Amino acid sequence: MSEPQIQPLPLTPEVEADLAVVKRGCDELLVEAEFAQKLARSRATGKPLRIKLGLDPTAPDIHLGHTVVLNKLRQLQDLGHTVIFLIGDFTSLIGDPSGRNATRPPLTREQITANAETYYAQASLVLDPARTEIRYNSEWSDALGARGIIQLASRYTVARMLEREDFTKRYRGGVPISVHEFLYPLMQGYDSVALQSDLELGGTDQKFNLLVGRELQKEYGQEPQCVLTMPLLVGLDGVEKMSKSKNNYIGISEPADAMFGKLMSISDDLMWTYFELLSLRPMAEIEGFRRDTQGGRNPRDIKVLLAQEIVTRFHSQAAAEQALANFEARFRDGAIPDDLPEVQLTGAPMGILHVLRQAGLCASGAEAQRNVEQGGVKIDGRKIEDKSTVLSAGTYVVQVGKRKFARVQLS
Repeated sequence: MSEPQIQPLPLTPEVEADLAVVKRGCDELLVEAEFAQKLARSRATGKPLRIKLGLDPTAPDIHLGHTVVLNKLRQLQDLGHTVIFLIGDFTSLIGDPSGRNATRPPLTREQITANAETYYAQASLVLDPARTEIRYNSEWSDALGARGIIQLASRYTVARMLEREDFTKRYRGGVPISVHEFLYPLMQGYDSVALQSDLELGGTDQKFNLLVGRELQKEYGQEPQCVLTMPLLVGLDGVEKMSKSKNNYIGISEPADAMFGKLMSISDDLMWTYFELLSLRPMAEIEGFRRDTQGGRNPRDIKVLLAQEIVTRFHSQAAAEQALANFEARFRDGAIPDDLPEVQLTGAPMGILHVLRQAGLCASGAEAQRNVEQGGVKIDGRKIEDKSTVLSAGTYVVQVGKRKFARVQLS
């Protein structure tokens, strides 16, 4: 079945401005020329585009890494388009294999239900609930049945599936790939058919799945969606992507003081990435901040503005102001914060350099050693000057510099 043709329309200054908003901070926009036409048609007809984001409720909490895509959705809402917040209660039963080198165990229905209860409530701190359409992909996926899924599978080839980098590596390495894992990108792609999506968003690790949706829409005679991928936010360690499992994350439901302190702990270079991906300030204003620091302004002052903006968004302006006051008191007086992040480590006795790395307080052994040698590490308020120090089982307050703290339970 041939796909509908998009009639070319002139790109007015308003359309160009909309496109600039959409492209801010993105990794790829596929296909940009097609999406520009969709924007132009929307402007001409007054009909909003349908923008889709699918999230599997694999965990109950959302961190700032998730909000990179949510912020982009909010910007699209502010341009007048319809956002579809799709909860993958069906696809969670399969388990997304993206970027994995082993079969991912599927979640139970009970786990999915429990996680989904808090997912949208947290996402609503970013999105405008009045302009958000909430859907569950079990609505149409359950209705497909075995016959429908077989018919869907006939529209995509194994060769195309093996173009996925993670599948290719596992196949060549002799690592098992379960047949049900091939169903995940198919079912995610069928979501786009069911919702008649104009644009689908996701992280860079979702590119293959998003493109499957585009191809399936062609198969079903629909105008294909465009695809917008957003970078994966680097975590507090400045190395790995933000992840709870790596303990380098900032949860959006964390206390204001903890959130503020973690944001102040990021490096000056990483701060600009956070501004681009997390801040809602105009890029011209952010570029002005960058010029200010090049002219001699302390980057810490700019970082305070970022931390206050984020804390205000997820708490309140009063909470942000109090968090700043509390942070400055700790920074000035060297006081230990009340709401220390809790870290549990196993393998006692453990060397101090290994403790600092495992607790997420230092990104590498070299950084840990440097901090010890420079007198920047304290255990329970006592300065550690010997890099060969070994900690036995117990609970310790570990401090690196003036800003990084953790309560480490070592067993």
